[in-house]
Amino acid sequence: MMHTWQWRDWQAVPYLTCDLLEPWPHGFFTRQFSPQTPAKLVRALHPQALAYRVKQVHGNQVLKARKVQPYNPTQTLDALVEADGLLADQTAEAVWVASADCVPVLMADAETGQVCAVHAGWRGTAAKIVPEAVAQFQAQGSRISHLRVALGPAISGEVYQVSQEVALQLGQTIVPQYSGDSAGLITALFELPGAPVLSDLEPDKLRVDVRRFNALQLEQLGLAPEQIAIAPHCTYREPDSFFSYRRDGSKTVQWSGIVNVSLT
Repeated sequence: MMHTWQWRDWQAVPYLTCDLLEPWPHGFFTRQFSPQTPAKLVRALHPQALAYRVKQVHGNQVLKARKVQPYNPTQTLDALVEADGLLADQTAEAVWVASADCVPVLMADAETGQVCAVHAGWRGTAAKIVPEAVAQFQAQGSRISHLRVALGPAISGEVYQVSQEVALQLGQTIVPQYSGDSAGLITALFELPGAPVLSDLEPDKLRVDVRRFNALQLEQLGLAPEQIAIAPHCTYREPDSFFSYRRDGSKTVQWSGIVNVSLT
């Protein structure tokens, strides 16, 4: 099933939404919103919601929003709690992540209304942060069949060159039972349906699709493909819309957020 991604405007500036998350106010914001922070961007989604963010460290920790103070733009980065995911289990909580090539992941439970925002770069993906977020949902009573996951704009596999070692770390998360040599694991990744790796002209290099790795991790947890949507946008190849660390070498970011709202 193909999901629909739609551009919407706030104050005449575009941001991206996904039909899979239609019941929840959400958005993958573009570079045009920079340098605005979630403290202001939350107004585009839900004027009464409180915004929550963390200091992202490329790990796999997912916290509940209520464990973090609502975001105040006067806070320094070092004053923020370190994590790479936030789960909102109370209404009017808006959780946010920043990205510039890494995958912004917005998740929701169609039964409870709970939502989560995850920052999944290759390191976080290798550490299985998205499955960790699923585990947090399940700890709150969620069922796998009720989850909805949108993987936003990120660097695409066609242009994301990495070392073979990085590809192997990612591969071990979806072929954990493989006990052969490195070459055999790479071959096994190429043989997967919708392979998350592509060949590269340089020796000991590969191209990897981090969003596809995350989708495969989710499918191994029991999510059906129709519960997962991948944005048809590449941060590296769309400089007019997105910042890209790999392209520009700058630490500028775009924000993605989702709000917990009552579905009853």
